Amino acid sequence: MSGASGRQRHIAHLHLHAALTEAQYADIIELMSEVTPHVQAVPPDAVQLDLTSALRYFDLSPYDMVQTAMIRLKLFYGIDSSAGLAGNRMLAAMAADASAPGDTTWVPVERAAEWLYPRPVTALPGIGRATASTLSRYGLHTIGQITDLPAATLQRLLGAGQARLLAERARGHDLRPVVPAEPATHLSADLVLDQDCLDPARQHRAVLGLAEQVGLRLRGESQVAGRLALTVRYADRSSTTRTRTLPESTDHSPALAAVALGLLAGLGLQRARVRAFVIRADDLLPADRACRQLSLDPGDARARAAEAAADRARRRFGAEAVRPAALAD
Repeated sequence: MSGASGRQRHIAHLHLHAALTEAQYADIIELMSEVTPHVQAVPPDAVQLDLTSALRYFDLSPYDMVQTAMIRLKLFYGIDSSAGLAGNRMLAAMAADASAPGDTTWVPVERAAEWLYPRPVTALPGIGRATASTLSRYGLHTIGQITDLPAATLQRLLGAGQARLLAERARGHDLRPVVPAEPATHLSADLVLDQDCLDPARQHRAVLGLAEQVGLRLRGESQVAGRLALTVRYADRSSTTRTRTLPESTDHSPALAAVALGLLAGLGLQRARVRAFVIRADDLLPADRACRQLSLDPGDARARAAEAAADRARRRFGAEAVRPAALAD
């Protein structure tokens, strides 16, 4: 039960059967947030969803909600997943571990004790080799054996604190909420060149590409930036940083690129041997809280619509699916 509302919670744990980059993992978190706003990252290859409020919104059963999430992962990213569905985070994770790829194990609250009883004690989170070895010496191999053991006996074996925690977990208790990650206060993108660069055209391309990355990440996290910083690192290990406040907070890649390239031009790097570039976006705000200057230019609306379509293509086919012509090979 949820202590705040008394309603039964429905938590899903999805294990992703894929090797993911940081950017891909961030995109998956965004995709799952379209199912429920209560998404917690469990790096490097799992996510947890609190479906409790989403069930009423979508008018689906808990099991159907999990299948919807798994189908979206398959359709958008080609990723197979296994899922666990239960009344709390611990049970959901254990159920996912017990599921084959493509399958979902649902542990209803009324069956949790029955489901846990025959499982090995090592299936409980936090049971390390030393604790398992201690329990094994006394013939305690299953979760059911732990729940049948008097509390005083377990305390003599493990000590009061550890025994209390183990007893709670063995009974399937876990009050931890699903906690979405706090919005980042900044984000950055960097590029280390394979050799010192004196070519202004290549430097221009490098900064343009980083601005595109920053814009894509901002839109993926539904944030806008109010300030941009460009850091240039040189062959002698020195560096220069220039910062500029944006005319208005934005996630629009062309606007970010214009500012970043303006900072680059202001540095006058004609003779500099450049080793790396870093673009950092600061003063981040949720996109829905940002003010935007209305424009009478229809070209601006078309550019943003094209950008949104490009983002959808990247999410489906990869980051390299759509790029500015200046970045084409």
